[in-house]
Amino acid sequence: MLSYVLRRVLQIIPTLLGVILLIFFLFKWFGGDPADIMGGMNAKPAEIESIRTQLGLNKPVWEQLWIFTRSIFTFDWGVSWFTKEAISKIFSSRLPATLTIMVPILLLEIGLAIVAGMAVARMRGTLTDRAVMMITTVALSISLLVYIVVGQYVFGFLLGWFPVQGWTDSHWKNLTTYAPLPVLLAVFVSLAPQTRLYRSFFLDELGHDYVRTARAKGVAENTILFKHVLRNALIPILTNVATLLPGVFVGSFLIESFFSIPGLGREVIVAVGRSDYPVIQAFTVYLAALTMAINLVTDVLYKFVDPRVVLK
Repeated sequence: MLSYVLRRVLQIIPTLLGVILLIFFLFKWFGGDPADIMGGMNAKPAEIESIRTQLGLNKPVWEQLWIFTRSIFTFDWGVSWFTKEAISKIFSSRLPATLTIMVPILLLEIGLAIVAGMAVARMRGTLTDRAVMMITTVALSISLLVYIVVGQYVFGFLLGWFPVQGWTDSHWKNLTTYAPLPVLLAVFVSLAPQTRLYRSFFLDELGHDYVRTARAKGVAENTILFKHVLRNALIPILTNVATLLPGVFVGSFLIESFFSIPGLGREVIVAVGRSDYPVIQAFTVYLAALTMAINLVTDVLYKFVDPRVVLK
């Protein structure tokens, strides 16, 4: 396994370098001139040139690429072009708010979807199964924005159960007061597609010979589901979770914006709106590196979930 991990790490290095080059030249050639954006429409040519000098945009391309690459590995991206706040501080101060919202969403989403998917798969072909599939289909056709607006109006304004907006420096108060409503709405939205997906995983396993053999031996249905079917279905479930994990660190742009949560998602939207390239570049590169690391860890976990998996 160690040799496999080392090979994968060696494969990640050229992939990450390719991502770095892609992001650098995309922003260099297609992102517009940052000096013109920062200077505004009424800026004089001398002022534009002064801004270019301050940002280092008048240096040779290879030197700018070296500075860009060095900033990635030293975690020193300098400061935001507009707020002058250190980018490292932006990440460290916004990430806790994002995790406060996204970690409960991920845990509830996966846990409830596994239970619901398994229950629906067990009742395949029944009226309950058809009703659940119909409800999830309707839920999938409704935008997250609709859930947010309706949820804020009903639970916030009409019933007064939750505050619609707000955030404090207290993690516990945020988790118990301001996070429940956005977490509830996000889980409700994501539960429909995840239930349908996990149902298909469990149905695929229930059709295998080992299930029929276990039933023929008189093994209890719950034992078959939780001891055999669930374990074998964990491989595709892990794959699905791996695709969701980067979103935990990204945050939900809509949720953070509509609930005024000072997380990374809202920060990225603000950075895009004002063309704050250093913030966007740092966020993009680290998200790509995080995705690669998560994929590697997921592949290794396959071996622990199912010893029959061979890592090559």
